[in-house]
Amino acid sequence: MLEKMKNLVVEEEGQALTEYGLIIALVSVLLAGSLILFKDQLVKVFDNIKTALTKTS
Repeated sequence: MLEKMKNLVVEEEGQALTEYGLIIALVSVLLAGSLILFKDQLVKVFDNIKTALTKTS
């Protein structure tokens, strides 16, 4: 029993999962921030695409 508890403390498998979770969280925050920062430009781009598609129809 004591050996199993020592293995739980030494085991590093959970550490990798935690690191991946932190990386995903950081990427999500950066993506959300960039979408907020470039919102106006993105709206213009998609409006131009919509206009171009409706003209050809």
